[in-house]
Amino acid sequence: MEKLVVSGEIAGKKYIFETGELARQANGAVVAKCGDSAVLITAVAEESAKEDLDFFPLTVNYVEKAFAAGKIPGGFIKREGKATDFETLISRLIDRALRPRFPEGFTNETQIIATVLSLENENRTEVLALNGASLALSISNIPFNGPIGAVRIILKDNKFIVNPSSDIEEADINLFVAGTEDALIMVEGEAKEADESKVVEALEIALKHIREFIFLQNELIKQINIEKIEFEPKQLNQQIKEEIKANYIEQIEKAIFIPEKLNRKRALKKLREEIQDKYEEDISDIFKEIVDERVRYFIVEENKRIDGRGPKDIRPISCQVGVFKRVHGSAVFTRGETQAFVSTTLGTGEDEQIIDSLTGEESKRFMLHYNFPPFSVGEVGFLRAPGRREIGHGYLAERALSAVIPSEEDFPYTIRVVSDILESNGSSSMATVCGGSLSLMDAGVPIKEAIAGIAMGLIKEGDKYVVLSDILGDEDHLGDMDFKVAGSANGITAIQMDIKIAELDFEILKKALLQAKEGRLHILSKMNEVINAPREELSPYAPRLLTLQIDPEKIRDIIGPSGKTIKNIIDETGAKIDIEQTGNIKIFADSKESLKKTEDIILNIVKELKEGDVCIAKVIKILDFGAIVELKPGSTGLLHISEIENRRINKVTDVLKLGDEIKVKIIKIERDGKIKVSKKSAE
Repeated sequence: MEKLVVSGEIAGKKYIFETGELARQANGAVVAKCGDSAVLITAVAEESAKEDLDFFPLTVNYVEKAFAAGKIPGGFIKREGKATDFETLISRLIDRALRPRFPEGFTNETQIIATVLSLENENRTEVLALNGASLALSISNIPFNGPIGAVRIILKDNKFIVNPSSDIEEADINLFVAGTEDALIMVEGEAKEADESKVVEALEIALKHIREFIFLQNELIKQINIEKIEFEPKQLNQQIKEEIKANYIEQIEKAIFIPEKLNRKRALKKLREEIQDKYEEDISDIFKEIVDERVRYFIVEENKRIDGRGPKDIRPISCQVGVFKRVHGSAVFTRGETQAFVSTTLGTGEDEQIIDSLTGEESKRFMLHYNFPPFSVGEVGFLRAPGRREIGHGYLAERALSAVIPSEEDFPYTIRVVSDILESNGSSSMATVCGGSLSLMDAGVPIKEAIAGIAMGLIKEGDKYVVLSDILGDEDHLGDMDFKVAGSANGITAIQMDIKIAELDFEILKKALLQAKEGRLHILSKMNEVINAPREELSPYAPRLLTLQIDPEKIRDIIGPSGKTIKNIIDETGAKIDIEQTGNIKIFADSKESLKKTEDIILNIVKELKEGDVCIAKVIKILDFGAIVELKPGSTGLLHISEIENRRINKVTDVLKLGDEIKVKIIKIERDGKIKVSKKSAE
């Protein structure tokens, strides 16, 4: 294929898409460029389908190469290793946007790889990667209902900016949005307690620019003669389906409305096995379709959900705090059959996470980690390193709470929140948000507001639709939308939306946001009944903190030659000491006594000695005519034999010995800095 290129200006930036030159053996390959940033996106699918799969085997890998930013990887191996959290999160974004656009029943193993080949900090690559992935699939022979487009939009200084060059961290709203020409597909982002109307406005603006990316992709697509893989979706035996409905529909509906998840699952499995015995053909897919259809029917036509709730009803909520005393902060948040144990641990500056990315090294003082053990869904499984889902859910909850975490100046601790899901039946990431908020308050972290999260769903049949609050796991799987919204009573702090249908009217989106707000306020009221403000005192097991400001010129005195002085302080007090170049010193200790002792030592080191001061000095050298005493690290004084006592003494050793700590008074500071002290004057 000859090289084909299209380009166009979108939101003030020039975007270029090329194909036909690189990675020509892939089913589809595109190089997406903006400025000096460039991403190669490839799409490859197996020629034959995977048999007996009930899911689409799609793998998406977003890969950052160190050479793209002119860097050599750190460590001993000097090559790229396992995916970073950022790479994993972008891979998930691309996957979630693309997956709904493949035809249902397509099971050919498919892989998308987006490789960053060149990086300019002013032009972020996730927008290039997703638009390029859409185009690579669209010009390949892989069945794909595209193209789709994607943009990042932020609100800063009350102005919306599409695909910003920088200042994302300072934005009041920061959203990554994907969609078709007519509707949104996926939304991921955060906000600083934003009003729902502002979020909707941002999404409407994003959709306009998404259309521009789709137009640009179509300019290239129409230049290529594309023959897609022949694909015939699996057809269910309608005769058997009607027979099962005629003979078993009452039993199926009875099992559907068993409120408890595991009991419902067991009952449906037993019934399916009973029906299967009457047929030679596998009826699993037929049975599932009947169950899904009946659940959707009852929701749309009768506003009745499988656990008996109405569309807006929230499951029963239980909150506990201070569950385990040795933990700095802890909470158990239970909503229906979803339960999260969330802990908060406070640490020092040494505990900050150091992140080495293509854009440079940075530190992170607030972390949230999410764990999903197999027992939470009654299963047996291997305990491995966190997977993509766990990283994604943890990051969503972290962003939800980040908006209310106090600044380092107000609360100079490193904060780690860990959520262990103990039970799961839908919305465990939002239970993590609620439990995390409670846990932070229990730890005494002065967060600005309590934060709660809720997962919203949608069932749409023709022109009829029902928006569901606080969805169950089953409602997520068979529903048309998974819409997670977290925030305070004042506004939204995090949002994640995945759409499984072709179109989502903005009126439905607005309704879902307002209904989510109602649910969020209800959940917050339940949380506030247990704890409605951060505790005034930290846990007795949390490190104590004191901040001092000294003259930066005195830092060398505290550190001492080869770090000897500060090491001695740490050995003596057991405290941790963080010293910044500005002269700001943070002292962390396990007790108030240790904190005070460390403070006294440091203040003694940095204070300016003057005539008339009385100090506790240490005898470090015995002379024939007196002694040398250490007034503070780095400062010594001469104690003449005549100044030891108010009587004549023959030998210094008759009164003093090495290591003695004595009270002395500074009686003279010479021009050259030499100090003379007196023991008898101090007494």
